Amino acid sequence: MITILVVDDDDSLRTSLQELLNSLGYSVDTAEDGSSALERAQEVPYNCALVDLKMPEMDGLEVMTHLHKMNASLPVVIMTGYGTVENAVQAMKQGAADYIVKPFRPDEIQLRIENVLARACLVEENLWLKREITERIEFDNIIGESKQMQNVFALIEKVAPTDSTILIQGESGTGKELIAQAIHYHSLRKEKKFIAVDCGALPETLLESELFGHVKGSFTGAIVTKRGLLEVADGGTFFLDEVGDLSSGIQAKLLRVLQEKEFRPIGGIKNSKVDIRLIAATNKDLARMIKNGEFREDLYYRLKIVPIRLPSLRERRDDIPLLVQHFFKKYNAKRNKEIQGVSREAMNTLFDYDWPGNIRELEHIVERMVIMCDGPIIDKSQIPADLQGKRVCFNISVPQNCKALKQMKKRMRTAAVENIERAFVINVLKKSNWNISQAARDVGMKRQNLQALVRKYNIKPA
Repeated sequence: MITILVVDDDDSLRTSLQELLNSLGYSVDTAEDGSSALERAQEVPYNCALVDLKMPEMDGLEVMTHLHKMNASLPVVIMTGYGTVENAVQAMKQGAADYIVKPFRPDEIQLRIENVLARACLVEENLWLKREITERIEFDNIIGESKQMQNVFALIEKVAPTDSTILIQGESGTGKELIAQAIHYHSLRKEKKFIAVDCGALPETLLESELFGHVKGSFTGAIVTKRGLLEVADGGTFFLDEVGDLSSGIQAKLLRVLQEKEFRPIGGIKNSKVDIRLIAATNKDLARMIKNGEFREDLYYRLKIVPIRLPSLRERRDDIPLLVQHFFKKYNAKRNKEIQGVSREAMNTLFDYDWPGNIRELEHIVERMVIMCDGPIIDKSQIPADLQGKRVCFNISVPQNCKALKQMKKRMRTAAVENIERAFVINVLKKSNWNISQAARDVGMKRQNLQALVRKYNIKPA
């Protein structure tokens, strides 16, 4: 709801303006002088202010100056008498959005307010679009030539032009929000807003208010009516990250948004319609959460109209050199460095690491290496020691032959087996200088079986 501040030392004018603007659907606060107005403005983010030019102690120009220090984009309409029109024009030069001469008709003040609010909205949209331009340009920088990522790109091209709800699943650090942004900026809603919310970053009560908004006085601390982010995103795309962290109450309200395209603000008595495209993401196993009663099954299937699974970095190791080079380019420019790349031995170390933090962790490591390196090439000694100490095989020795591998697989969990098995294949291939036939003979394995493991883990010479 639009909130307006009326500042005038005339009691009757303040009251009549408040009644008029309330009847037009605005929320209105009043102040009898400049000091009171500034106190209120510190507590409430007003959308517009009507300020009388002539007031004792602090005139309208001074009030406007202080209001703009708090919020430079706040539109201020100066109210003035016939004898001070020239001063009102001067106020326009100093930043007033408009002025109106007293006495004025109700339809006149209504038109002035609608005009300044429309201009303010247009300015806000332009600023928002400028901020988003840079992000749009960077979508070509989603790095990935591996088969797994090519499949993701192909899926994005198919679903982006539709309005289908999408569920992106993948481990932390795999780039789920970047994929959501790519979908938005290749959709029919690309000229509208992309709003992202991390469900795990806010407590339940605050998250509900952020999503759905609230009306003034609906709870302690609700000193002003606030629009929810769902309403802000109207016409655009709404991205819910870590949707698995939503409480059951918010899950129910979100389901209504998907089914009925409407929601009710906290403390509200009427539903608000909203037109959004919803993209959700999670690193949790929602199917398991459903079995445990932690996530609504009906919401899950509403979200999973089009599922997209992002591979972990260890599943797409072929992309590591591309990603490393991309991050070198980024942080060379940021740190004013000229690092060209990494040595073969250092790259092997990066290949061998398990990357539990995925692309986000790789980016942090590259930034750290750029900061610490003084030469053009990074060698193994410059890779952080903690990374070198955590290989795919962790603290378990890699089996040296086929029999040892089979015995180890019997007593280990699936995830650990895959790590060891991959490390085993890389180890034997390195020893044979990447000769598969020789490697198979060395460990007592059939050549076709070793080839199958090479294909399974997409292993190539570094």
